[in-house]
Amino acid sequence: MAEAAMQQRPATAAIIDGKAHAAGLGDRIAHHVQDFTTHTGRAPGLAVVLVGSDPASEVYVRSKGRMARKLGMESFEHVLPETVSQADLMALVARLNADDAVDGILVQLPLPGDLDSLAVIKAIDPAKDVDGLHPENAGYLASGLPGLVSCTPLGCLMLLKDSLGNLSGLDAIVVGRSILVGKPMAQLLLAENCTVTMAHSRTRDLAAKVGQADIVVAAVGSAEMIKGDWIKEGATVIDVGTSRVIRDGEKRLVGDVDFASASQRARAITPVPGGVGPMTIMTLMHNTMLAAFRRAGLPSPMLD
Repeated sequence: MAEAAMQQRPATAAIIDGKAHAAGLGDRIAHHVQDFTTHTGRAPGLAVVLVGSDPASEVYVRSKGRMARKLGMESFEHVLPETVSQADLMALVARLNADDAVDGILVQLPLPGDLDSLAVIKAIDPAKDVDGLHPENAGYLASGLPGLVSCTPLGCLMLLKDSLGNLSGLDAIVVGRSILVGKPMAQLLLAENCTVTMAHSRTRDLAAKVGQADIVVAAVGSAEMIKGDWIKEGATVIDVGTSRVIRDGEKRLVGDVDFASASQRARAITPVPGGVGPMTIMTLMHNTMLAAFRRAGLPSPMLD
């Protein structure tokens, strides 16, 4: 039976289309945003804070604002000079915490200079922490309680459930241990009853551990570190990494997984770009909508 199933598997992996999934999620969010606005007389509000003038971050902040407005939300964008003091940044966060028009607060990281990112994260009202980084929300996730979950791992989970359905009992490995992706991703997979291995760049015999997994989430930040022959036949691969490399004299964006070789063994795989990236912004919109409903005392909308 296993041999027959192997023969029926496609020669190359199915591509998990993050753009298409994000578009569908956006349609559902927009519907619930309209319901919220009708019920409360105001739109959900997202405040994004950018310190400094990093061009990539500026583009990212503008794209978040455009998406919020497209879905019917309010967007409040605060751009501060790189010379802003810790006290002034904390004062802005305090004002946003107190502003009833703001349901979600996101401070673009990393912060420049000597600014204390952890102090800023801890200062955000956990009910408005749409990046899911506040220790209170991290604790809720670890305890299995409802909170706001970091956007990228939440988007990865949505892609996995859309591709595989029930994840219960599957072996998963998360390569990367950051508070942004790796750690919350592992908690989300545990909540889906996966058996989870946490790995990283210093894990011994990483290839063998990856080769045992039905689900591989790569979030270590090293270009094409995970080779195709590491991947278990029929595994599902979610590639969170983004690195710029020079190929044939041109700059290219690649992931943590060697896509060309991995796609010959995996059942399904996310491309870079076009996989996880589009989901990150859309799950930010999801978290903002969810925060708005909760703050208004309304039942959380179902997006499935």
